[in-house]
Parts: sequence; structure tokens; C-alpha cells
Amino acid sequence: MKLGKSTREAFGLALADLGARYPDIVVLDGDVHNSTRTEHFAKRFPERFFNVGIAESNLVSMAGGMAGAGKRPWLASFAAFVMCNAYDQLRMSVAFPCADVKVVGSHAGISIGEDGPSQMGIEDVALACALPNFTVVVPADEPSTWAAVEALTELRTPAYLRVGRPNVPIVYDQPPPFRIGQAIRLRDGKDLTLIANGLMVAAALQAAEELARSGIQARVLDMHTVKPLDEQAVAEAARETGRIVIAEEHTIYGGLGSVVAMAAARHHPVPIRFVALKDTFAESGPPEALLAKYGLTAGDIVREAKSLLG
Repeated sequence: MKLGKSTREAFGLALADLGARYPDIVVLDGDVHNSTRTEHFAKRFPERFFNVGIAESNLVSMAGGMAGAGKRPWLASFAAFVMCNAYDQLRMSVAFPCADVKVVGSHAGISIGEDGPSQMGIEDVALACALPNFTVVVPADEPSTWAAVEALTELRTPAYLRVGRPNVPIVYDQPPPFRIGQAIRLRDGKDLTLIANGLMVAAALQAAEELARSGIQARVLDMHTVKPLDEQAVAEAARETGRIVIAEEHTIYGGLGSVVAMAAARHHPVPIRFVALKDTFAESGPPEALLAKYGLTAGDIVREAKSLLG
């Protein structure tokens, strides 16, 4: 697969593009705008950009206040910082009043690499899903991040967008027809279904190619929206393929795997396997080495799929 930009870079560019079309959009950042890439917006619209400093609770509270005053705030920081440090403010200043605030968690997962566990957002999706009224989106690549930003702009309720640090393979040649709460079927298959989001979508496609060489036909779903989940796609996958493997760059507890398993249990229970970060923090190291060590590769998806079929 061709390597594209990082999803954080795509987010920053898409947000700056939105700024030219929506004068009521304001952007707030926790003094990491050169990392979250909100710097693109800041350079073009400095009067609508607010660097709050390393103070995530204030960051969220200010965004909630601006939403109450009729603005449309987007706020960004590292996923670990904004979701863990400012959870009470997210709960009471954004989720409870159902404010039109878009929260962007950058540098999510263990693929940030050498920065280490203090800056790795591994539980952010679970935390965001637990907030009432929140939509939770995890795009796979550069084009789908552009599409996700566009779709979330039309949403007038709270949302969490998860983006990452490394450049990731291109899954979509152009922005896909992105609908919140509707999975995208990237490949069909009858033997089992691979459900993934984020950078694990490319890994799932690579795994499907390898499984095909063994005569195993795997359906691949890009489940970019974790909440609201596309339960119909899960139910169809369960009924039509009989087995599911879920892959995510997140702790195994509370993320995509959990919500897909709940949906399958409600509609059509089938055997399920999970490719995710086990009950552990990761260490500092090169991104590819970390993904391999903690079992987040195409090979790990293939292993779980074959074990499930066996």
C-alpha cells in the first residue's frame, strides 16, 4: 500500500479548509498546535485560534463556553491529555449540555513511538464512548480523515475524533462516502469478517490478502464510527460469515471490540477474537517495533483468524 500523510496532518489541513467556509468555527489548542496540526488553522485565522496552554481542563471549559455563546469550537490536544486530564469538564461542560464541541485526540495509540506511555492514549475511545451524547470516530487514513472532518462539521452535537502521529497507508484513493454510523465494506468474503478502524484497517486488508492465499475469504469492514455503531453491518457479518475478528490500536477493554461484541450478542452471537492492546501499557520504542511487540500487525490478525477457523 502507498504511504499517505498522518491522520493528524489530514485533520489539520481539513480544519483549515473548513475555517474558510464557516466563520463561526473557532479552534482551541493545549499548546501542542505544531503537533496536533491546528497550526494550519492558526496561521490562516489567528483571530479565531486560542492557545490555552498546557491546561486541558480550561481548554475544554472554554470550548463549552464558546459553544454556549453560539460559536462552533474544535479543540485539540494529545488524546491522553485531553481525555484523561479533562474528563470532568468533558462530562459537565460538553456532554451534559450536549454542546456542539468537537474534541480531537491526536497522538493516539502506541504508534506515537518513542514518546512513551505517558503520552500514549490507549483508553481514549472507551472514555469517549462512555460520555452520553458523544459521537466517536476513528478514521483509517488521510482521505477518510478529510471526509470525517466534513461529516462531523454537519453534526451539531459533541464528538470525539481520534487521529494519529505516524504516516499511514492509503486505504482510499479519494475521500470515501463517509456517513457517521455506517461502516464501509472494503472487501467481501464468506468465511469470516475482519472489523477494524484507524491504522488497523490497512492491517486488516493486508491480512485478508494473506488469508486469501490460503483459500480463506475474509470480509473487511472499516468501522470508522465506534459510536453510534453500525449494528446492522455487525449483524449481517455475523449471520453471513459466522465469525468475527476485531482489530484496534486501543486497550482491549471498552473500545471497538467491546461494542462490536455487544452488538453481535444482541443480534446474532458468533465466535469472536480480538486483536488489541492487552491489559498493559506499552513502552517507548519505534512505532513498527511496538506494534509488532504488542500484537497489532496484519500477521496477528491472520493468526487469530486461522485460530478461529480452526
